[in-house]
Amino acid sequence: MLFHPMDFVILIAFGISLWAQWKVSSNFNAWSQVPASSGLSGAEVARMILDRNGLYDVPVEVIPGRLTDHYDPISRVVRLSEPVYYGRSIASISVAAHEVGHAVQHQQSYGALVLRHRMFPIVNFTSGVAPFLLLVGFLLHQLSLIGLGIIFFSFAVAFQLITLPVEFNASSRAKKFMLAEGLIYPDEKRGVNKVLGAAALTYVAATLISVLELLKYVLIFTQSNNDE
Repeated sequence: MLFHPMDFVILIAFGISLWAQWKVSSNFNAWSQVPASSGLSGAEVARMILDRNGLYDVPVEVIPGRLTDHYDPISRVVRLSEPVYYGRSIASISVAAHEVGHAVQHQQSYGALVLRHRMFPIVNFTSGVAPFLLLVGFLLHQLSLIGLGIIFFSFAVAFQLITLPVEFNASSRAKKFMLAEGLIYPDEKRGVNKVLGAAALTYVAATLISVLELLKYVLIFTQSNNDE
């Protein structure tokens, strides 16, 4: 359990994850310096797109922090960090439009989002129990506990896999919204792609790490089972 050849691959994936996080920060910083031609703030763009889609009852709130932006499906609120809420840059309106994309997904019962919401209570439990089962299973050499831990961990991996189309679709919606409403010109789309593409890469990297960890546990379990 302490060391496995797969750890080398996982370490590389972890490096990719760190690089992706750096890309998010650097791209957001760079395009925060580029004013959007519309002159609108992130909050104004979010409100406009929400209203265009009939989501008048979904408020847009400002929250502290940086890159803490998210859509809360339980409260049905779009929450934007201060740099995004007040900012009038390409970066600000891109992030704001992306979060509104999730609100529209919710309104339209987008399949992957619905599935993710339904899985959340299960994943919330299994992801907390899985590390304990795997640790105890490996320490005590109990294959039954290891197998159960792998099953529980696989729910978390499935949740992350389902998250990928949700995030990519929200970004796709954001770009279409902004172009259709004239919030960006075609030549500004490059900046939008840079900001949202870097953010999407972080989800891909995190999912890759989880898939590789699951594969590692499956290989260890299979080898241990063959040795008995």
